[in-house]
Amino acid sequence: MKARALVAWNVRRIRVDRGISQERLAYDARIDRSYMGGIEQQSENPTIDLLDRIAETLGVHLSEFFLQPPKGATAPKPLRKGRKPVPPRSRKK
Repeated sequence: MKARALVAWNVRRIRVDRGISQERLAYDARIDRSYMGGIEQQSENPTIDLLDRIAETLGVHLSEFFLQPPKGATAPKPLRKGRKPVPPRSRKK
């Protein structure tokens, strides 16, 4: 697996394991949400300093982003998308 794919895999794996949305991680790491998505989709090439900030935000060592996934491992399941709409209030009679 190439380095960019490895970083993308592990950032997403750790983020999903912790139940953190891309938006929340990007906000806490002080980067744009679309850039965070680009990192996970392998379309962005983050600097070491940025990866260090993301690792610190996730509470892991930078080296965690370079661990090889086990053979046959499946990609992390995505968190539910967006916010759930608030159901209308029922009227009391």
